[in-house]
Amino acid sequence: MPDLPEHLDEILAAVAGGVLSPSAAAGRLRSGEVRYLDEFAVLDLGRRARKGVPEVVYARGKTPEQVAGICETLLASGERVVVSAPSSEVVAQLRRSLPTTPIRAAGRSVVLGSGEPSPSGGRLGAISAGTSDLPVLEEAVAVAREMGADIRSFHDVGVAGIHRLVAPLKELRDFDPDCLIVAAGMEGALPSVIAGLVAVPVVGLPTSTGYGLGGDGTAAILGMLQTCSPGLSVVNVDNGVGAGATAALIANRAALGRKPRGNGAEPGSG
Repeated sequence: MPDLPEHLDEILAAVAGGVLSPSAAAGRLRSGEVRYLDEFAVLDLGRRARKGVPEVVYARGKTPEQVAGICETLLASGERVVVSAPSSEVVAQLRRSLPTTPIRAAGRSVVLGSGEPSPSGGRLGAISAGTSDLPVLEEAVAVAREMGADIRSFHDVGVAGIHRLVAPLKELRDFDPDCLIVAAGMEGALPSVIAGLVAVPVVGLPTSTGYGLGGDGTAAILGMLQTCSPGLSVVNVDNGVGAGATAALIANRAALGRKPRGNGAEPGSG
């Protein structure tokens, strides 16, 4: 068994000396908690407490048994787990290993567990250029929902029929989101168009959908990176997890700023 963190003695001494409350000490310990699993995984169980982003299990490259073992350990410490890009064999193993655990499809991901995350107050818009972009966008939405964000989604409003964007933009103005996720394949133009029309950050999510040369997402990501619309940031091709986490962090931070300040404290301090 690996040694405990070197700062554990200091935390316990601070509690004993009355410098640190037990609840604050528990928070510090949770934020640094790791779990060693059969020499093939070191799980970051404190990620949600430390930075507000849950640990997501990336299934590709792992055996079905490894994915199931990781998920079982994570579920013992929390209510839900997001599994990114699982194969049908992985999903079948999850059902065998965790027969009483609800499994919900979320695009190219699945969410294991029951209940709902606590609302953060953050507001997100999620937009896809085409129906083929939905599996990756829905993965981003699943991660953002696990972080407590309220999300409104709009699909198949790409630049091939740009007039389709009018109604979603009106609804988004009424919703007043803190951030937008915009997924697009092909030439990846939609995030640039939207970033030029809205006054909130836009996370561009390039997808590997398209024809011929550059259809693997290369054209989409290069088009987004070369944007002349300010306020557009871009994640890697098909990185729904990264897009959802980034957008939710922005939205949740904005939500903190809307909360009443007490005792002169700054939003998010403490």
